[in-house]
Amino acid sequence: MINMQNTFFLVATPIGNLEDITHRALRILSEVDVVLCEDTRMTQKLLNHYGISAKTQSYHAQASDSKEDRIIEDINKRITFALVSDAGTPTISDPGVKLIARIRRDCPETQIISIPGAAALITGLSTTGFMGNQFTFYGFLPHKKGRASIFDEIAESSRVSIFYESPHRLLKTLKELADRFGESRDICVARELTKIYEETPVKTASEMYSYFNDNPDKVRGECVIIINK
Repeated sequence: MINMQNTFFLVATPIGNLEDITHRALRILSEVDVVLCEDTRMTQKLLNHYGISAKTQSYHAQASDSKEDRIIEDINKRITFALVSDAGTPTISDPGVKLIARIRRDCPETQIISIPGAAALITGLSTTGFMGNQFTFYGFLPHKKGRASIFDEIAESSRVSIFYESPHRLLKTLKELADRFGESRDICVARELTKIYEETPVKTASEMYSYFNDNPDKVRGECVIIINK
């Protein structure tokens, strides 16, 4: 039996389709005192959809140290929290990881429990048919410094490589991959996952750049880019 008053919950939320949430996640969200949200407006849509009247509080990448101090104080007062991101599993390429490190340091007696659910990188990878049991996940790539060295690492890697990309940088990234890999590597661009216009094409790097360059209406939504070894 979980002691709710000595537990901090990480709750995975849907990456698109609101049906992709577990019964356990809904129960925890309805039982905790406070739901910490990357964007309270996004989380409120989910809570309203399921009739959950939980108290929400913002926690995001720009959260101050004093904000974390108050959360730590509340944990010590046995106030219960669930942390969610806007979509997917919190702390995975997500600012919540900083808070978890702080809780582990300052509240070592607090049990941290993850309520599993959707993660865009796993959802995308599962559709590719790329073989092998190992992959490297890079999160969001740096815009400038360090970007080329990551592409060098991917080129030399014997593992599948995965990273996230925003729509306004997608074509630039695909052009970089096409120039580097041409027809030698297959890649998948998984976009709009679990939504109406979900798409997971697998093509060579050159073909993929041409595909999106010729179909600008498809350059929307955050994407998971998966590069075969």
